Amino acid sequence: MKPTPKSRLSGLAASVLVATLAVTASVIANSVTTSAGAAEPQPVQQQDKPTVVLVHGAFADASSWNGVIERLQAEGYPVVAPANPLRDLATDSAYLRRVLNSVQGPIVLAGHSYGGAVMSSAAAGDPDVKALVYITALAPDVGETTAELVNRFPGNTLGANLQSVPFPLPGGGEGTDLYVKREAFREHFAADVPAPTAALMAVTQRPAATAALEGKAVEAAWKVIPSWALLATEDRAIPLAAQKFMAERAKSKTAEVKASHAVPVSQPGAVADLIIEAAGASK
Repeated sequence: MKPTPKSRLSGLAASVLVATLAVTASVIANSVTTSAGAAEPQPVQQQDKPTVVLVHGAFADASSWNGVIERLQAEGYPVVAPANPLRDLATDSAYLRRVLNSVQGPIVLAGHSYGGAVMSSAAAGDPDVKALVYITALAPDVGETTAELVNRFPGNTLGANLQSVPFPLPGGGEGTDLYVKREAFREHFAADVPAPTAALMAVTQRPAATAALEGKAVEAAWKVIPSWALLATEDRAIPLAAQKFMAERAKSKTAEVKASHAVPVSQPGAVADLIIEAAGASK
Protein backbone atom coordinates (compact mmCIF):
# COMPACT_ATOMS: atom_id res chain seq x y z
CA MET A 1 0.00 0.00 0.00
CA LYS A 2 1.45 3.39 -0.96
CA PRO A 3 1.97 5.81 1.84
CA THR A 4 -0.22 8.90 1.83
CA PRO A 5 1.42 12.30 1.33
CA LYS A 6 0.95 12.90 5.06
CA SER A 7 2.71 9.63 5.86
CA ARG A 8 5.52 10.45 3.49
CA LEU A 9 5.89 13.91 5.14
CA SER A 10 5.94 12.37 8.62
CA GLY A 11 8.59 9.90 7.55
CA LEU A 12 10.71 12.64 6.05
CA ALA A 13 10.36 14.80 9.14
CA ALA A 14 11.41 11.92 11.33
CA SER A 15 14.48 11.29 9.20
CA VAL A 16 15.43 14.97 9.33
CA LEU A 17 14.89 15.03 13.07
CA VAL A 18 17.08 11.99 13.60
CA ALA A 19 19.82 13.44 11.42
CA THR A 20 19.59 16.79 13.19
CA LEU A 21 19.81 15.18 16.59
CA ALA A 22 22.83 13.18 15.47
CA VAL A 23 24.60 16.29 14.20
CA THR A 24 23.68 18.22 17.33
CA ALA A 25 24.95 15.44 19.53
CA SER A 26 28.19 15.39 17.59
CA VAL A 27 28.59 19.16 17.90
CA ILE A 28 27.82 19.05 21.61
CA ALA A 29 30.28 16.22 22.11
CA ASN A 30 32.98 18.11 20.25
CA SER A 31 32.15 21.27 22.15
CA VAL A 32 32.36 19.49 25.48
CA THR A 33 35.68 17.93 24.52
CA THR A 34 37.06 21.29 23.39
CA SER A 35 35.81 23.10 26.47
CA ALA A 36 37.12 20.39 28.75
CA GLY A 37 40.48 20.54 27.04
CA ALA A 38 40.60 24.32 27.34
CA ALA A 39 39.58 24.19 30.96
CA GLU A 40 42.17 21.62 31.98
CA PRO A 41 44.03 23.08 34.95
CA GLN A 42 47.52 24.17 34.14
CA PRO A 43 50.34 23.37 36.55
CA VAL A 44 50.62 26.16 39.12
CA GLN A 45 53.94 27.88 38.72
CA GLN A 46 55.94 28.12 41.91
CA GLN A 47 56.45 31.71 43.03
CA ASP A 48 60.11 32.34 42.31
CA LYS A 49 60.30 35.72 44.00
CA PRO A 50 60.31 36.39 47.72
CA THR A 51 57.51 38.29 49.39
CA VAL A 52 58.56 41.81 50.29
CA VAL A 53 57.27 42.96 53.68
CA LEU A 54 57.42 46.73 54.20
CA VAL A 55 57.40 48.21 57.71
CA HIS A 56 56.67 51.93 58.06
CA GLY A 57 58.05 54.09 60.83
CA ALA A 58 56.83 56.78 63.20
CA PHE A 59 54.73 59.71 61.97
CA ALA A 60 53.80 57.78 58.82
CA ASP A 61 51.56 54.91 57.78
CA ALA A 62 51.63 52.08 55.24
CA SER A 63 50.54 54.42 52.44
CA SER A 64 54.00 55.97 52.57
CA TRP A 65 55.13 52.86 50.66
CA ASN A 66 52.61 53.30 47.81
CA GLY A 67 55.13 54.36 45.15
CA VAL A 68 57.51 51.58 46.21
CA ILE A 69 54.72 48.98 46.15
CA GLU A 70 53.73 49.94 42.60
CA ARG A 71 57.28 49.40 41.37
CA LEU A 72 57.76 46.11 43.20
CA GLN A 73 54.47 44.71 41.96
CA ALA A 74 55.34 45.75 38.40
CA GLU A 75 58.42 43.54 38.76
CA GLY A 76 56.32 40.61 39.96
CA TYR A 77 57.04 40.77 43.69
CA PRO A 78 54.25 39.93 46.13
CA VAL A 79 54.10 42.68 48.76
CA VAL A 80 52.71 43.03 52.28
CA ALA A 81 52.70 46.43 54.02
CA PRO A 82 51.19 46.02 57.50
CA ALA A 83 50.23 48.77 59.91
CA ASN A 84 52.95 49.26 62.51
CA PRO A 85 51.21 49.84 65.88
CA LEU A 86 53.88 52.34 67.08
CA ARG A 87 53.11 51.55 70.73
CA ASP A 88 56.35 50.11 72.10
CA LEU A 89 59.25 48.19 70.62
CA ALA A 90 58.41 44.84 72.21
CA THR A 91 54.71 44.97 71.27
CA ASP A 92 55.37 46.24 67.76
CA SER A 93 57.99 43.54 67.15
CA ALA A 94 55.67 40.80 68.38
CA TYR A 95 52.94 42.10 66.08
CA LEU A 96 55.27 42.09 63.07
CA ARG A 97 56.49 38.60 63.95
CA ARG A 98 52.92 37.33 63.63
CA VAL A 99 52.65 39.02 60.23
CA LEU A 100 55.85 37.30 59.09
CA ASN A 101 54.52 33.95 60.30
CA SER A 102 51.51 34.38 58.02
CA VAL A 103 53.70 34.72 54.91
CA GLN A 104 54.70 31.52 53.15
CA GLY A 105 58.10 31.20 51.56
CA PRO A 106 61.15 33.48 51.60
CA ILE A 107 60.82 37.09 52.76
CA VAL A 108 62.74 40.27 52.11
CA LEU A 109 62.02 42.60 55.00
CA ALA A 110 62.36 46.36 54.55
CA GLY A 111 61.87 48.99 57.23
CA HIS A 112 61.83 52.77 57.24
CA SER A 113 62.89 54.84 60.23
CA TYR A 114 61.61 53.25 63.49
CA GLY A 115 60.36 50.36 61.32
CA GLY A 116 63.99 49.27 61.09
CA ALA A 117 64.18 48.76 64.83
CA VAL A 118 60.94 46.78 64.78
CA MET A 119 62.09 44.47 61.99
CA SER A 120 65.50 43.97 63.63
CA SER A 121 63.74 42.31 66.54
CA ALA A 122 60.90 40.61 64.67
CA ALA A 123 63.19 38.85 62.17
CA ALA A 124 65.46 37.30 64.78
CA GLY A 125 65.41 33.53 64.48
CA ASP A 126 63.10 33.52 61.44
CA PRO A 127 64.69 31.32 58.74
CA ASP A 128 62.35 32.67 56.07
CA VAL A 129 63.72 36.21 56.29
CA LYS A 130 66.53 36.23 53.75
CA ALA A 131 67.43 39.92 53.70
CA LEU A 132 66.94 43.10 55.73
CA VAL A 133 66.73 46.44 53.94
CA TYR A 134 67.11 49.56 56.06
CA ILE A 135 65.59 52.62 54.38
CA THR A 136 67.13 55.49 56.34
CA ALA A 137 66.20 53.29 59.26
CA LEU A 138 67.25 52.47 62.79
CA ALA A 139 69.19 49.27 63.49
CA PRO A 140 69.74 49.17 67.25
CA ASP A 141 72.03 46.71 68.96
CA VAL A 142 70.84 44.80 72.01
CA GLY A 143 70.28 47.24 74.87
CA GLU A 144 70.07 50.36 72.67
CA THR A 145 67.04 52.60 72.24
CA THR A 146 66.00 54.39 69.08
CA ALA A 147 66.12 57.74 70.90
CA GLU A 148 69.73 57.05 71.84
CA LEU A 149 70.69 56.31 68.23
CA VAL A 150 69.10 59.38 66.64
CA ASN A 151 70.84 61.62 69.16
CA ARG A 152 74.22 59.88 69.05
CA PHE A 153 75.42 62.27 66.35
CA PRO A 154 74.49 65.91 65.72
CA GLY A 155 71.97 66.84 63.06
CA ASN A 156 68.61 65.68 64.41
CA THR A 157 66.22 68.64 64.17
CA LEU A 158 62.99 66.64 64.21
CA GLY A 159 63.07 65.99 67.96
CA ALA A 160 62.74 69.67 68.79
CA ASN A 161 59.62 69.87 66.63
CA LEU A 162 57.51 67.20 68.31
CA GLN A 163 54.46 67.78 70.46
CA SER A 164 53.15 65.50 73.18
CA VAL A 165 49.56 64.33 73.53
CA PRO A 166 48.52 62.15 76.50
CA PHE A 167 46.37 59.05 75.99
CA PRO A 168 44.82 56.53 78.41
CA LEU A 169 46.49 53.15 78.76
CA PRO A 170 44.27 50.03 78.63
CA GLY A 171 45.29 48.88 82.11
CA GLY A 172 45.00 52.30 83.63
CA GLY A 173 47.38 55.20 83.80
CA GLU A 174 48.50 57.43 80.97
CA GLY A 175 50.84 57.21 78.03
CA THR A 176 52.24 59.90 75.75
CA ASP A 177 51.94 60.10 71.99
CA LEU A 178 54.35 62.16 69.92
CA TYR A 179 53.37 64.06 66.78
CA VAL A 180 55.43 66.21 64.44
CA LYS A 181 54.11 69.77 64.58
CA ARG A 182 52.20 70.34 61.37
CA GLU A 183 53.94 73.63 60.58
CA ALA A 184 57.33 71.90 60.92
CA PHE A 185 56.47 68.60 59.23
CA ARG A 186 57.72 69.33 55.73
CA GLU A 187 60.94 71.11 56.71
CA HIS A 188 62.11 68.51 59.22
CA PHE A 189 60.54 65.29 57.94
CA ALA A 190 59.70 65.57 54.23
CA ALA A 191 61.64 68.50 52.77
CA ASP A 192 61.84 67.04 49.24
CA VAL A 193 58.19 65.96 49.08
CA PRO A 194 55.85 68.28 47.12
CA ALA A 195 54.19 70.74 49.50
CA PRO A 196 50.59 69.52 48.94
CA THR A 197 51.62 65.91 49.59
CA ALA A 198 53.63 66.85 52.67
CA ALA A 199 50.64 68.78 54.00
CA LEU A 200 48.46 65.69 53.67
CA MET A 201 51.11 63.56 55.35
CA ALA A 202 51.23 66.01 58.26
CA VAL A 203 47.48 65.79 58.76
CA THR A 204 47.31 61.99 58.50
CA GLN A 205 50.50 61.19 60.45
CA ARG A 206 50.29 58.38 62.97
CA PRO A 207 51.81 59.19 66.35
CA ALA A 208 54.45 57.13 68.06
CA ALA A 209 54.21 56.52 71.78
CA THR A 210 57.24 57.61 73.78
CA ALA A 211 57.50 53.96 74.89
CA ALA A 212 58.32 53.00 71.30
CA LEU A 213 61.31 55.32 71.19
CA GLU A 214 62.52 54.54 74.70
CA GLY A 215 62.26 50.73 74.63
CA LYS A 216 65.56 48.83 74.59
CA ALA A 217 66.18 46.32 71.81
CA VAL A 218 66.50 42.70 72.92
CA GLU A 219 67.32 41.26 69.48
CA ALA A 220 69.51 42.38 66.57
CA ALA A 221 68.73 40.27 63.50
CA TRP A 222 71.22 42.24 61.39
CA LYS A 223 74.01 40.34 63.11
CA VAL A 224 73.09 37.14 61.25
CA ILE A 225 70.86 38.18 58.30
CA PRO A 226 72.45 39.94 55.28
CA SER A 227 71.44 43.59 55.14
CA TRP A 228 71.27 46.56 52.81
CA ALA A 229 70.93 50.23 53.75
CA LEU A 230 69.72 53.26 51.80
CA LEU A 231 71.32 56.37 53.27
CA ALA A 232 69.47 59.68 52.88
CA THR A 233 71.98 62.53 52.91
CA GLU A 234 69.45 65.26 53.80
CA ASP A 235 67.76 63.38 56.64
CA ARG A 236 66.94 65.60 59.63
CA ALA A 237 65.43 62.82 61.73
CA ILE A 238 68.25 60.25 61.58
CA PRO A 239 71.47 62.15 60.78
CA LEU A 240 73.62 60.74 57.99
CA ALA A 241 76.44 60.04 60.46
CA ALA A 242 74.09 57.84 62.49
CA GLN A 243 72.92 56.02 59.37
CA LYS A 244 76.51 55.32 58.35
CA PHE A 245 77.45 54.17 61.83
CA MET A 246 74.64 51.59 61.90
CA ALA A 247 75.26 50.42 58.34
CA GLU A 248 78.98 49.93 58.96
CA ARG A 249 78.60 47.87 62.09
CA ALA A 250 75.88 45.74 60.43
CA LYS A 251 78.17 45.30 57.39
CA SER A 252 75.27 46.43 55.21
CA LYS A 253 75.64 46.99 51.49
CA THR A 254 74.83 50.66 51.06
CA ALA A 255 73.53 53.16 48.54
CA GLU A 256 73.27 56.91 49.03
CA VAL A 257 70.59 59.23 47.75
CA LYS A 258 70.06 62.96 48.21
CA ALA A 259 66.75 62.85 50.02
CA SER A 260 64.89 63.75 53.18
CA HIS A 261 63.76 61.31 55.84
CA ALA A 262 60.61 60.66 53.79
CA VAL A 263 62.58 58.97 51.01
CA PRO A 264 59.99 56.20 50.37
CA VAL A 265 57.61 59.00 49.30
CA SER A 266 60.05 61.33 47.56
CA GLN A 267 62.21 58.72 45.79
CA PRO A 268 60.32 55.42 45.63
CA GLY A 269 62.39 54.29 42.64
CA ALA A 270 65.65 54.36 44.60
CA VAL A 271 63.98 52.49 47.46
CA ALA A 272 62.50 49.83 45.18
CA ASP A 273 65.81 49.38 43.36
CA LEU A 274 67.68 48.58 46.57
CA ILE A 275 64.97 46.16 47.72
CA ILE A 276 65.11 44.40 44.35
CA GLU A 277 68.89 44.22 44.60
CA ALA A 278 68.58 42.59 48.02
CA ALA A 279 65.95 40.18 46.74
CA GLY A 280 68.13 39.12 43.84
CA ALA A 281 71.15 38.57 46.04
CA SER A 282 69.21 36.54 48.59
CA LYS A 283 68.18 33.74 46.21
